[in-house]
Amino acid sequence: MTTDVSQTRRRRVLVVQPSINPPGGGNAVACWMIEALKTDHAITLLTRAEPDLERANAVFGTSLSAADLHIEIAPLAGAGLLRFAQPVAGLALLRDHLLLARARRMAPAFDIVVTANNESDLGRRGIQYVHFPKFITARPDARLRWYQGARAVGAYQAACAIVTGFRPVRMRQNITLVNSDWTGRLVRARHGIEPVTLYPPVAGLFPDVPWPDRRLAFACVGRIAPEKRIEAVIGIIARVRRHHPGLTLHIAGNADDRSYLATVEAAVRAHDPWVSLHLDLPRDQLLRLLTSCRFGIHGMRDEHFGMAVAELVRAGTIAFAPNSGGPVDILGGDRRLLYESDDDASEKIGRVLADDALASALRASLAARADRFSSARFVRHFRDVVAGLAGPAREDHGL
Repeated sequence: MTTDVSQTRRRRVLVVQPSINPPGGGNAVACWMIEALKTDHAITLLTRAEPDLERANAVFGTSLSAADLHIEIAPLAGAGLLRFAQPVAGLALLRDHLLLARARRMAPAFDIVVTANNESDLGRRGIQYVHFPKFITARPDARLRWYQGARAVGAYQAACAIVTGFRPVRMRQNITLVNSDWTGRLVRARHGIEPVTLYPPVAGLFPDVPWPDRRLAFACVGRIAPEKRIEAVIGIIARVRRHHPGLTLHIAGNADDRSYLATVEAAVRAHDPWVSLHLDLPRDQLLRLLTSCRFGIHGMRDEHFGMAVAELVRAGTIAFAPNSGGPVDILGGDRRLLYESDDDASEKIGRVLADDALASALRASLAARADRFSSARFVRHFRDVVAGLAGPAREDHGL
């Protein structure tokens, strides 16, 4: 009796990601891709940065160990090209393309190739997870430093693709996952491909705090960066406090921009004691803070997904966000929670604070959506996607 090797050999998966270290939504998704596949697949991670698995687990909620994957640190290929480009570019895109070029050389030895680093030519049909299309220059969180306009960005993108052998036709053959329907529409319009929405996982155990035991407080969570509009959030709550003076605001995040942090710290001091700033909280303390508040608020417009908003929903708060980007998906398109302007935000928050029946209805509606953003759901659906792509397991060809 012979044994079917394809049923006994674990399929070999190449995960291509510049880094899986915190912070970063793409890095978090890559970690959870590995988490989803580590038991039943032989995983190799091709990366540029030495992984800090302990820190990644602490921040992202995974449970990865060195035994779960083989790590390949990509050499600094194209060093001369990088030195030439250094005066004119931040180099992130060029480095990504060089990493992909190495992945294409390695791909024949693997059954499946996946990445959480946006559109990627993997050399064959694979799985790509798009947070925001890299070939769209007008990013809502872009910080234009080395160039003056979209034409220069487009030229840089084209040059990176040409010198590293990136082929858009191969990229479009991938199974494309996106973090929100909003991002999916951008991908569809830019590339003419049909993506599948798979929400990023919000990991962690959120304490179940009854509504009466929660504080009359708002939580605002995320990177301390200008696009997050934290000073605008403070202004919104300040207007609401004219009619609800007991209301407080808790801002929690990590300092992504030191100069902007100084601006936020000054705003917090100006509104002391009802505004508090919590920097670099451990994950368990952050979740306790979120679940101690009745409400949540987000300030960034055109957010690709809005992990902070998903965290607020998972924490059981009534969350408010701008009526744009991924948060529209997260909040179910509920116009009672989505604001067009800062004044509109203050008015909508005031209505909820003044109407217990409305607050109860919104809590129930959001609670019904919370599981969409769980790590368990992400793992289950990503495994299904991989199973749909995988063919028979390959022989071990080596690298």
